[in-house]
Amino acid sequence: MKLRDTTQGVAMKTITMVGFGSWGIALACLLAKNGHKVTMWEDNPEVAVLITADRGSKAFLPGIVIPDSVNITTNAAEVQNADIVVFAMPSHSIARNMQLLLPHLRDGVLLISTSKGLIDNKRICQYLEEIAPNCRVACMSGPSHAEEVSRQVPTAVVAASTCEVTAEVVQDVFSNDSFRVYTTCDVIGCELGGTIKNVIALAAGIVDGLGMGDNTKAALMTRGSVEIARLGVAMGAEQHTFAGLSGIGDLIVTCTSRHSRNWRAGNLLAKGYKVEQVLEEIGMVVEGIHTAKAALALAREYAVEMPIVEEVNKVLFEGKKAEDAVRDLMIRGKKDE
Repeated sequence: MKLRDTTQGVAMKTITMVGFGSWGIALACLLAKNGHKVTMWEDNPEVAVLITADRGSKAFLPGIVIPDSVNITTNAAEVQNADIVVFAMPSHSIARNMQLLLPHLRDGVLLISTSKGLIDNKRICQYLEEIAPNCRVACMSGPSHAEEVSRQVPTAVVAASTCEVTAEVVQDVFSNDSFRVYTTCDVIGCELGGTIKNVIALAAGIVDGLGMGDNTKAALMTRGSVEIARLGVAMGAEQHTFAGLSGIGDLIVTCTSRHSRNWRAGNLLAKGYKVEQVLEEIGMVVEGIHTAKAALALAREYAVEMPIVEEVNKVLFEGKKAEDAVRDLMIRGKKDE
């Protein structure tokens, strides 16, 4: 195992944060604490004015104040000064924002995805590499609820890039005494673990909403991790990645935490809420709902069996009752583990 000297100071970076939700605010505060020059960019002037006035978001992260050192802007041209651009927003919003920022990006700028989703059935890093081939690309994933990161609760995540040096840059920029960053070159595994676990978390919420027990949830999470790894390996990921922070680690926290929107959404589905009612009740994006169809499409493309993902899709989009979905998973054909 290679050990790196972390005692040396990290050079200050100019960083643009794209995303004004809870995750974007939490990461902007973290990066400012680490001594970097941070600008938060938002193309909606009304949102920017509101955040600037309060230096925070009462809706997303009550009590958390964005440091005065963090600049807030609506001017996309300011991204031309950035060494690093961090995306911390729902996956379906990244494409629109990239179209606005792309003309202003310098060659060689590092684009970091901290989002957990798919864009037109593509991984986010895959999309960024295609649309911005002159930029470096990395992702960061793991069990990291914004509510806890913003309060400096000890957290560990993984930075991934096909270039080892690039992954280490992400590690250096984000790491501090409450936020530990590991590195990997398995971008596919890192992204898919953080993405597909949202669909499994919907199922975990359904199980809890139906009043089922610990046995049921443990079985669901274990078999869900198998489905995620099965798809990941078929797409070129390393099996061991799914036993790490961006795999089982993220799955555990998203299936069990009170902060998890996906778990909450599944819980409401079990109580008979329709998808539209779930989204209205939660009031924020639920990535698992956006990802479910794409995950199933990838499973079929790579000829991978993902019965939990399939049943979640039936509950979400075909009107299947949650209890019937659980029953059908239990009476599937007998097989080896």
